[in-house]
Amino acid sequence: MKKFALIFSLALAGNFANAQVITNNSPESNVKSSNAAIKFNNTSHSFGNIIEGQIARHEFKFTNVGTEPLTLDNVTASCGCTTPKWPREAVAPGQTAVITAEYNSQGRPGTFTKNIFVKSNGGEVTLTISGNVVKEPEKPRSPIIIYR
Repeated sequence: MKKFALIFSLALAGNFANAQVITNNSPESNVKSSNAAIKFNNTSHSFGNIIEGQIARHEFKFTNVGTEPLTLDNVTASCGCTTPKWPREAVAPGQTAVITAEYNSQGRPGTFTKNIFVKSNGGEVTLTISGNVVKEPEKPRSPIIIYR
């Protein structure tokens, strides 16, 4: 009897493993998507070497290539050392705007790669900035000669 119960429960579990999820196709679940579309000229930028303590800035230019106004819902950075600035007003079809990424290099020597996550009614895009923070070279000391 124990064998039969074990075989029955395995067969039953196998049937659940092949179950399909059926979704409700009610009119409320069919939300119309926007006809706005965001297109960036470039989605990454390398600053190369920057001196520690500098604020490195880059503007990512984008265009609304859709047929409806584009609104940026949220723009966030992967780290507190990177600050994004973006337009709060809608971008009309065919118009361009910029998202500015600022990286604070103070106290962060070495290479870095940071992401900026853009969420809009025209899609989601990840922008990337990278570079290498170097210490400022020491200024040469001039020899001081004192004659007495």
